[in-house]
Parts: sequence; C-alpha cells; structure tokens
Amino acid sequence: MESKQKRGPMGGRNRVAMPGEKAKDFKGTFRKLLKYLGKYKIAIVIVIIFAILSTIFSIVGPKILGEATTILFEGVMNMISENGLGIDFDGIRNIIITLLVLYIISAAFSYIQGWIMSKVTMDVTYKLRKDISHKINKLPLSYFDKKTQGEVLSYITNDVDTVSQTLNQGITQVITSITTLLGVLIMMLSISWQMTIVAVLVLPIAIILVAFVVKKSQKYFIKQQKHLSDVNGHIEEMYTNHTIVRAFNGQKQATEKFEQYNEKLYESAWKSQFLSGLMPPTMNFVGNLGYVAVCIMGAYYASIGIITVGNIQSFMQYMRSFIQPISQLANVSNVLQSTMAAAERVFEFLNEKEEVPDTDKPASVENVVGNVEFKNVHFGYNENKIVINDFSAKINAGQKIAIVGPTGAGKTTIVKLLMRYYDVISGAILLEGTDIRNFTRDDLRSQFGMVLQDTWSFNETIMENIRYGRLNATDEEVIKAAKEAQVDHFVRTLSDGYKTVLNEESTNISQGQKQLLTIARAFLADPKILILDEATSSVDTRTEILIQQAMEDLMKGRTSFVIAHRLSTIRDADLILVMNEGDIVEQGTHEELLQKGGFYEKLYNSQFENCD
Repeated sequence: MESKQKRGPMGGRNRVAMPGEKAKDFKGTFRKLLKYLGKYKIAIVIVIIFAILSTIFSIVGPKILGEATTILFEGVMNMISENGLGIDFDGIRNIIITLLVLYIISAAFSYIQGWIMSKVTMDVTYKLRKDISHKINKLPLSYFDKKTQGEVLSYITNDVDTVSQTLNQGITQVITSITTLLGVLIMMLSISWQMTIVAVLVLPIAIILVAFVVKKSQKYFIKQQKHLSDVNGHIEEMYTNHTIVRAFNGQKQATEKFEQYNEKLYESAWKSQFLSGLMPPTMNFVGNLGYVAVCIMGAYYASIGIITVGNIQSFMQYMRSFIQPISQLANVSNVLQSTMAAAERVFEFLNEKEEVPDTDKPASVENVVGNVEFKNVHFGYNENKIVINDFSAKINAGQKIAIVGPTGAGKTTIVKLLMRYYDVISGAILLEGTDIRNFTRDDLRSQFGMVLQDTWSFNETIMENIRYGRLNATDEEVIKAAKEAQVDHFVRTLSDGYKTVLNEESTNISQGQKQLLTIARAFLADPKILILDEATSSVDTRTEILIQQAMEDLMKGRTSFVIAHRLSTIRDADLILVMNEGDIVEQGTHEELLQKGGFYEKLYNSQFENCD
C-alpha cells in the first residue's frame, strides 16, 4: 500500500513549550503526571530520602569545619600567650576525617538518587512516547486534517523532552533547595539566633528582587522562543526548497526575510539573557548586605565570648548558602509552569477521541474478489454539511472506475470512504455484499493497493522500498514485482542495483523512476482492488509510456478506481463518477456522459479549447 508524504510549507515547524507558558489546568495536569509516576512511588520516595540525607550531610560540614578553625585559632592564641598549650592536631585530624566521611556519604547518596531518578525519568519518557505512538495509530484521519505535522511531532519530541528534563532535574532540585533552606536556617539558629534574625531580614529583599527579574525576563524569553522558531522555520524552508529559491532568484528576498527574523531574535535574546544574567549579581548584592551586618555582629559576639571564631566562619558559609536556594526555587517554579503546559498538551493528545473500534466478530476477506457497491451513501466531513448525497453505484470485480472533476472537487473523498479513513454518515459501502464496517480495518485495507501522484520512499535500499508492499516477501518476489512494473531494467543500470540506498529526498533517482517503484510495491502487494492517481504529468514521454504500461498491467483482472486528471485517458472506463464541489453530479460511461451534454461534456471539451 502506498502512503503519501506531506511536508508543510515551513517544513513542519514544531511548537515548543516556552518559558513562562502556563497550563490551563495546572492541578489536573499535575495529577495526571503523578498518575504516570504512580508505578515508581517507592523509587521516588527513596530519591526524596536520599536527596534529603545528601543535603543534610553536606549542610553539617561547615559547622564541623568551624570547630577545626576554633581549635586552630585557640591553639595559636595559646602559643602566643605562652601558657604551655599548643595546637590540638589530633582533634583537627579527627575533624578532617569526620568531614571526609560525611562528604563521601553525601556524594554517595547524591549519586544513588541521581541514578534512580534518571532511570525513573527515562522509563516515564519511554512510556509517554510509546503511548503517543500507539495513540497516533488509533486516531481518525479527521484529527490530522485539523492538525499540522509540526504540532503532532512536537508532542512526541519537544513536549516530552520538556517533561523529561524537569522530572530528571526539577524534582531533586526542589527537594534539595527546600532542605538546604530549612537545614541552613536550623544550623544558623544553633550558632546564634540574633545573627540569624539579621540574616533572615535580607530574605524579603531577595524575594522581591528575584520576582522582579523573573517577571521582566520572562516576557523576553517567550519572545525569544517565538523568534527562534521563526528563524529555524525560515532556514529549514529555505534549505528544503533551495533549488526553487535559486531558480526564481529569490536569494535576496530570502536573505532579507532572514535578517528581519534574526534582528527580532537578537533584540529579544540579548534582553532576556541580560536580565536573567542579573540574578547572580543581584543575589551577591543582597548576600553582601547580610555579610556586612553578620560580620560586625559576629566580631562583637566573639570578642565578648558568646560565639567562637569557628562559629563565625561556619555562619558565613551558611549565609552564602542561604540565598542560593531562593533563586533556584524561583527558576524551578518558572520551569515547572512550562513543564505543566507541555504535559497538558501531551495529555490532551492522549485523550483525543479515537476511531470507532473494529467489530468483535469481523467478516473474513478470504473470498474477496473485488465486487464493490455504494448503497445510498451520505457523507460529509461535517455532519451539518453533507457533500455526498444518496450516492449508489454497483461495481463488478475487474471493472475500471474513473473519478473525475475539477481541482478541489473532492475526488479523494471516495478513496477515503473506501479505505475507511472516514465512515459514511448513512447508507453503506459493501465489499462482496458485506458492509466494510464488518471487516477489521487492517483486513479491509490489505485488499487495496495505492499508487498516488505524490510518491513516498524510505531512506533505505530499493529492495526494501519495494518490499514495503509486502514485508514478508522474498528477494525473488521483490525482483519479480520489479520486472512486472518495468523497474528491473533501470535498477540494474545503477552501480549498486537493488542495494542502492535512496537518499532522504530520493534525488538520486528520477520522479518517474520513483513512480515505477510505487507501482512495483502494488504488484508485490497483489491487491484485489486498486486506487490509482494519474502520475505522469511531471515525467518525460518515454517514462510516461513505461508508467502507463505498468499501470495497465497492474489493473488487469483487478477492480480499479482511477482518479483522473486527463479525461482522454479514461474513455475506456466501465463507470465514470463526475464530482463537483464535493458531490457526485453525474455518473455513467464516457459516451453516455457526452450524450447528456452536462457537466462532464463541458469538463471534457475544456481540455481542447486552447489546442490549435
């Protein structure tokens, strides 16, 4: 079966979660995310415990180190006073050993929780992508009519990546930041509650400044992501269509447009980076205010014997650690908003309405030979606007049915109904007298072969590209199908023959040769019913003859639905369906339709109006 590859004009530009973008239902999305994490409750609890323990062991270190400083200071002072006492090196050694053990344990806990969290994150990411992949195959075609390829791709790439990164880093960062904030506060209180009050007084200043910087930078980050998307999309479009750009001398226009996008990106990028870069110096400024006050108080308390010199050192270290978690929590909260927005889009996609399930007792396709009947079919892409009204037609096995009409008339609608990409609103389409809804979709579609005007190929060998028509076919069967489709000769002229790898855009073979490959696929699939889209408008005369011959051979003995663009090619059709504005306005043979003197006659004669 032949698929159709489509690419948007901008190469399928993906939508990404932008900094500061908020979810419409934060709580609901958060609950759904927790449900995904439910399987890993024990692992996450271990991560939380280990993160807390790692932080605690790290926090205790400065106070113990302060004791070593005190011992060293008192020893030096004793030596100066010559009272016979020296430095207690044994005590310092024991403190160093204790610190070493504490930091090793802290590092071990941090490593273990990081390893566990990475495993949980990758498992959740794997499950999300797997669920999205399965969901794509269950969605009706009508869903993809309303969405761009870029939007769908963004769910499985950008949005899932955003969720993954936050799960891996954000959760542990929140835990360690809160633990650090509380732990440092407790340790500071254990040294001096008076100095702690002074240190805490700078907290509101820090929060106000952080909130101000985040608010100002957030709007520029959003603009930066938008303009970055514009730049990437423009570059991708220009690269994908670079031959067209050059053919029409559009380099100057493309460059000017790029410079416009790039200028906007520059303006938003430097502002966002500048404002976000203010965070460290802002925190240092606030911290320095506290240091000055604490140093003065600490020196005074040490001079009157309330605290030791080591306590001052420890307190200063804690003071430095006190501001940092506030900044981290501010950043995490901003990232969390973007993450919930990304997760919300993923869950909205996973909750989309799926195709009507296949019947529990499907009919067999063993006796299908190609008899098709349209019985009082009514259909519309929108139930309020019916485009096919009470259409009936009976097609016998082996007949050739042509579907004609002006561009945009809806010729592919019949194909979509036959393949059950859409279901009729009323009436029925019968295959061998059985409603096609009584077959499974896989069984039904296995009876069809498609050769479309737009070819589609894999970045694989020619052998594997043809084998896509029937994946379990042998090499001999593939080559036999290639010979039937007039492919074998040109393949053997290639240096690697059937092992020739088609590049991404299949530019190492011609358009006509690609079309012949799709016909070879149809030969290999050996379907009972064919859907053909005339595809010789962009090939040379010799290749057109080959394609026409291959298609004639392919149609022999098979029911064929031909979407016709040139009416002169379907004069021998057993039935012609004439469509206009989405509706079937006439049907009959070529002679019958000409005798009616209706829409078909006008359409047929219009092809010769400009001929000499």
